[in-house]
Amino acid sequence: MCSKRKTCHGGPSQQEQGSPAIANEVFVIDEEVSHLTRLKSEPSERTRACLHAGKSHISTFKLLSSRESNRSGFGRFSSADCSYALRKHLPVRGPWCVDSMDCAAYISQFSSDGSLLIAGFRGGRIRFYNADKKWKIHKDINCKSLRWTVSDIALSPDQQYLAYSSLTPTVHIVNVQNALKQSHANITDIHEGLNFSAADDESSFGIFSIKFSKDGHELVVGNSNESICIYDLGANKVTERIHAHVADVNAVTFADESSDVLYSGSDDSLCKVWDRRCHKSAKPVGVLAGHLDGVTFIDSRGDGHYFISNCKDQTIKLWDIRKLSSATKDCTPKAYEWDYRWMTYPSEARFLKHSYDQSLATFRGHSVLRTLIRCYFSPMHSTGQRYIYTGSSDQCVYIYDVATGNVVETLKWHESIVRDCSWHPHLPTLVSSSWDGYLVRWEATEDADDPTTLNKGKQKMCPEGYTFTL
Repeated sequence: MCSKRKTCHGGPSQQEQGSPAIANEVFVIDEEVSHLTRLKSEPSERTRACLHAGKSHISTFKLLSSRESNRSGFGRFSSADCSYALRKHLPVRGPWCVDSMDCAAYISQFSSDGSLLIAGFRGGRIRFYNADKKWKIHKDINCKSLRWTVSDIALSPDQQYLAYSSLTPTVHIVNVQNALKQSHANITDIHEGLNFSAADDESSFGIFSIKFSKDGHELVVGNSNESICIYDLGANKVTERIHAHVADVNAVTFADESSDVLYSGSDDSLCKVWDRRCHKSAKPVGVLAGHLDGVTFIDSRGDGHYFISNCKDQTIKLWDIRKLSSATKDCTPKAYEWDYRWMTYPSEARFLKHSYDQSLATFRGHSVLRTLIRCYFSPMHSTGQRYIYTGSSDQCVYIYDVATGNVVETLKWHESIVRDCSWHPHLPTLVSSSWDGYLVRWEATEDADDPTTLNKGKQKMCPEGYTFTL
């Protein structure tokens, strides 16, 4: 395919200190995705014309006045107008405590409707919080047969069942909508086990990533056995087993609601795209090269075209699957030998770029060390997916502007690694989960002088230390 024209934006994005070559790097992004992002998150041309605004900033007051007087002729905001007004109010105030545990918090995820927050902890606990009822605990789950920690969780589309995984070949399913508040595995509640191992597996493996299909009939996992497995819940068996990479598959997700296309990311540095409609599904329909180290997480934009990946090379990359390579190269050789679990990233490696980088844009500033840190697109409803946000091993949450590459906000409070974070699908609320044991929320509208706000000095260092990572 022909390469698309790239656009440069004024000024570099915020960079990590101590890297002069990267600090002077100009952010470059594919013109098409930049244009599409702006279309979804900035006032429409019709709105700008009726306000005689051109390309200048439009205040929320002017937008509201125009809507009430029906100057645009629509009598309402367009979705882009809504996103433009709402994205000015980012969830950066606080934080306020949702929960505090004596073990590291690994995962935090809102349900698709935002009514529930689910968090997974090192000590084999998963908790559901009712976001509509002052974050009260809806379900407290004691997990079964964990190895080290909860590695991932997935809520079924109907919000009836939770699937959770660990560093074993078994995924457990539990009903989270029954009357029981306390769910102790196979004591007060059944935690059905789904075995993902094959008869010829010579050793055990761990599951790093798990997702429900959009119809809730299947589960897909990525694991340390270098494979992707798909489990049919109706048939109660693994129906597809793909040897996908030559190293751990840390991330796997569906491209869109059809569940036909899968994205995977691995420690072999590659992202791959899989189309289940192809007869030769054991081979990817394409490969995306550009990262220089292991991919830790993937998030789809949900449109079947774009996704982002977080990586141990200390970057987030934005991809378009219409720019696939047919190359079957197994991996990108590391230029420097290092171990992200206990070493800092080699300063010399920061200057390197992949010779055949296919990404549309690269975001720098956060750090990915010790654990599989996650990144996401911001919600469509409130921001038009204008932002990318990520946890970081430097104890912060970073929010990037997709169109400019700038770090627009850095949320600082935790005293240990922020492994995961989740932005409410409709409200300006963001929750971060850290190895310090805290689950905290950040808001856009609440009073920053509220006495219940967490202050500096209340933090805890990581309860578990850094003896083992995931």
